[in-house]
Amino acid sequence: MKYILSNAMVFTQGEFVKTNVFVNNGMISHISTAAPEGSSVVFDLEGCVIFPGFIDVHTHLREPGFFYKETIETGTKAAAHGGYTSICAMPNLKPVPDSAQTLAPQLEAIEKTACIQVLPYGAITKGELGQELADFDALAPHVCAFSDDGRGVQNDDMMRQAMTKIHALGKMVAAHCEVNELLRGGYIHDGQYAALHGHKGICSESEWKQIERDLALVRETGCDYHVCHISTKESVELIRQAKKEGLPVSCETGPHYLVLTDMDLQEDGRFKMNPPLRSKEDQAALLEGIQDGTIDMIATDHAPHSAEEKSKGLAGSMMGIVGLETAFPILYTELVKKGVLTLEQLIHLMHTNPSRRFGIGSPLAEGMPADLTVYNLNESYTIDPETFLSKGRSTPFAGWNVWGKCKMTMYHGNIVWQEDKA
Repeated sequence: MKYILSNAMVFTQGEFVKTNVFVNNGMISHISTAAPEGSSVVFDLEGCVIFPGFIDVHTHLREPGFFYKETIETGTKAAAHGGYTSICAMPNLKPVPDSAQTLAPQLEAIEKTACIQVLPYGAITKGELGQELADFDALAPHVCAFSDDGRGVQNDDMMRQAMTKIHALGKMVAAHCEVNELLRGGYIHDGQYAALHGHKGICSESEWKQIERDLALVRETGCDYHVCHISTKESVELIRQAKKEGLPVSCETGPHYLVLTDMDLQEDGRFKMNPPLRSKEDQAALLEGIQDGTIDMIATDHAPHSAEEKSKGLAGSMMGIVGLETAFPILYTELVKKGVLTLEQLIHLMHTNPSRRFGIGSPLAEGMPADLTVYNLNESYTIDPETFLSKGRSTPFAGWNVWGKCKMTMYHGNIVWQEDKA
């Protein structure tokens, strides 16, 4: 099928240009102001922008093992609805992908049901139990990186061995950093809201202390190292100094940490995630880290649960919120329109930087696969979880008025989301 996406502002080679995008046989054949060809399907996108497809390096698709929360099919449809064309799937599954045998069901499901690119993570330890290393040799050709996401690797020597072996394979560790003994039963940030409302808090040290340990191991092993969902000011500063030192380190944060704090909490499970929403000071440090390049990318940590699992308030609900379908409009509305970031900076955080670091996705350029998304930035709407394609509905952004609506997403030239066909 031949398509021409005409009259849009196109983000190509780092800048926005008013031009046409010609798609032929899944590829971008050329980007120019040439007249549309008669045999092509033409989309007049006047007033819209075309971005390279977004990349999320931190998504929970829940398949295999937890189909009632999400599947690869529903999760990738939700991703396409949000403008994503490449996502990395976390390994807290059943079975945990810790060997070729346990990874196989996930690869098969991706092949059969994913509508966009899905790259799985391999586990660092067997069963994510922290006691025995996974089969890195068998997993390495099939995974984007290694992670025990949802759990920090508690044993220092276990993490040292993992980094040594993963480095030898030319792969990366993506670490969920959490010191279990510092959690002390907490479930929201150990800050002002917890004190006012009698909740058990999670201290910031539980995150940054393990980052500090891991950075020492990176110095020792030389392993490529990526920190998942950082949320504290101390974490930002540790990573900033590690980068100045020249260590092979990167990190991500989530949209919710940039636009919400613990004082925005409500007595509702849709405000509960791990790490928790932190203080105003932590938020300011994250925004500074975004501005100065300490934080490389924004990832959703899309973590769907059932309505029942999220119905038990802050204390009893499971950790995690959905994010694939709200990330761009929230960030565009709260950061770009308010002058905190430029639109170009946001696209680098959601596409360019994760693409370079993880080696995935395609730039919006001639001769590349047509992986792209079309947004109308001048259209506002109210976020309604009932319109989500994800099985998950739990979001702190329900009812927010936002700007920027996804009109179409293409993956390899196939239309995987189009608004009027929803």
